Amino acid sequence: MTLRDRINEDMKNAMRAREAEKLGALRLLLAAMKQREVDERITLDDAAVVSVIEKMMKQRRDSISQYEKAQRQDLADKEKYEISVLEAYLPQGLSQAEVEAIVAEAVASSGAKSAADMGKVMALVKPRVAGRADMGKVSALVKSKLS
Repeated sequence: MTLRDRINEDMKNAMRAREAEKLGALRLLLAAMKQREVDERITLDDAAVVSVIEKMMKQRRDSISQYEKAQRQDLADKEKYEISVLEAYLPQGLSQAEVEAIVAEAVASSGAKSAADMGKVMALVKPRVAGRADMGKVSALVKSKLS
């Protein structure tokens, strides 16, 4: 079963169970997937669906910080719930030790010496950790290794 099929099944189950919040979050996800398919004239595979989910989660995190600054906890809680729904469709996350090992291996294999070589390292790291680690934290780790 593809990731898209699983999301569709979960949406149907949310409809049957009358889970309005979960249904709303899944509909937003399906709409974002459909929009990307239409824009790029492609059919999304599981990896592309994961990238859509990551993008949506980043948007939700940004919204949460803005809502909390504005003291709108009700809206921040809604965004947090949507993140929890989206996280169910991401692959199993990597531990900090696994991420550090991948970064160390990439630094060694690319021969990177300074922060100017960060692009080379990230090009090797990104395909291996995509969807399984926060890329912001991975980027900060790479930067610290190269400093």
